[in-house]
Amino acid sequence: MLIRCFIHSCEAIVVRAILLALLLGSLTACVQSPTGRSQVLLFSENDMQRLGEQSFAQLKEQETVSKDRALNGYVQCVTNQLVAELSGGGQWEVVLFDSNQVNAFALPGGKVGVYTGLLRVANTQDQLAAVIGHEIAHVLARHSNERVSRTQLANIGLSAADTALGQSGIRQPAMAALGLGVQVGYLLPYGREQEAEADRLGLELMARAGFDPQQAVTLWRNMAAAESGNQPPELLSTHPSHGTRIQGLSTLLPQASNLYMQARAQGKQPACAR
Repeated sequence: MLIRCFIHSCEAIVVRAILLALLLGSLTACVQSPTGRSQVLLFSENDMQRLGEQSFAQLKEQETVSKDRALNGYVQCVTNQLVAELSGGGQWEVVLFDSNQVNAFALPGGKVGVYTGLLRVANTQDQLAAVIGHEIAHVLARHSNERVSRTQLANIGLSAADTALGQSGIRQPAMAALGLGVQVGYLLPYGREQEAEADRLGLELMARAGFDPQQAVTLWRNMAAAESGNQPPELLSTHPSHGTRIQGLSTLLPQASNLYMQARAQGKQPACAR
């Protein structure tokens, strides 16, 4: 009975904390993503741009930058083709990091980072475009701002719960439980929603640039083969499982293929050589 009351008490505190966070969120900037999904953004575009630029500068100091001119030119070429389809265009800074990581990212302020390890899995220009397009889509949809804002609101909620529990003997284990509860039940599922949105927007972007969207599915099959047995359970991951992602992309292919055919008819035929 004591354990049950403790759990119910924690649940009540979590609910109050999250309601407080959501209330604060409703009083701040509520906008819509490019797909029409409601977003809460606490920070300005200038704030996020400065954060992106600072983070990118720090990464360039910490990581080894590749000096392979051919590979750098290849990654820049693919990125340029994608950025040309963006409203306002502009020149994005692209850096290739010499690392075995199978990864890439994009940051507010027009920054793209690609790790050489990714090129072992993204075997073609179209597959590389699928990854970079996905990462650029995160920036276009202001996911960084959204993520930081959600984390900020969750922290406010946890602070309220911390105050409510005071200095009682159950404070430490309760806060640990609340932290896990908020992380899994509130923040991480939201991250998966962002991933699905970036998949959709990225697929459309690569298709409009003349890259074959079918290759996005092939890419994630490559990823599944390369990371077999190394992926965490989907429940505790911000990224969907490879199978879930492949299924989602497959349902989006008909529309993306139409965009691809239109781009080809307009003479958009990327020829980025590695």
